[in-house]
Amino acid sequence: MKKLTLIAFLILISLNLNNAYTQDVKTLPKVTVKDLQGNTIDATSFVKNGKPVIIDFWATWCVPCVRELNNISKVYGKWQAETGVTFIAVSIDDSRTSNKVAPYVRGRNWKFDFYLDENSDLKRAMNVSNPPHTFLVNGKGEIVWEHNGYAEGSENELYQKLKELVSQEKK
Repeated sequence: MKKLTLIAFLILISLNLNNAYTQDVKTLPKVTVKDLQGNTIDATSFVKNGKPVIIDFWATWCVPCVRELNNISKVYGKWQAETGVTFIAVSIDDSRTSNKVAPYVRGRNWKFDFYLDENSDLKRAMNVSNPPHTFLVNGKGEIVWEHNGYAEGSENELYQKLKELVSQEKK
């Protein structure tokens, strides 16, 4: 009986280890969004040249989102120079308010790539419930880290994750 229990236990461990190694890697979905000029873009094209990408879901009406974008804007040039990262801000403002996004962005002088997800297709595909929701994507289009919400200083954790990713990809 002890042998049978041991064998069953070993089989369960083996199955669990196997599942841990075969879990699906989350990647960017093949969903379209619009840039601020109205051009349709496939989200999988966000990844270019094998460089990391930060994708941040935000809205003009979301106060923590604006604080986050303001704070990241202050350090983005440094992040780009050190890591080659591209920062993509995806507005989830719907079709009634999305016409306010471009003037809103211009007024803040943010230097990110901005896209509109008016129908929430990308938001749904990436399981975003509330903004701000931030994803770190490696150069292969795999989502390696995500964070929901914003508190002052959260951008420091994002930067640490970005540096870890870049150092891993260099190996």
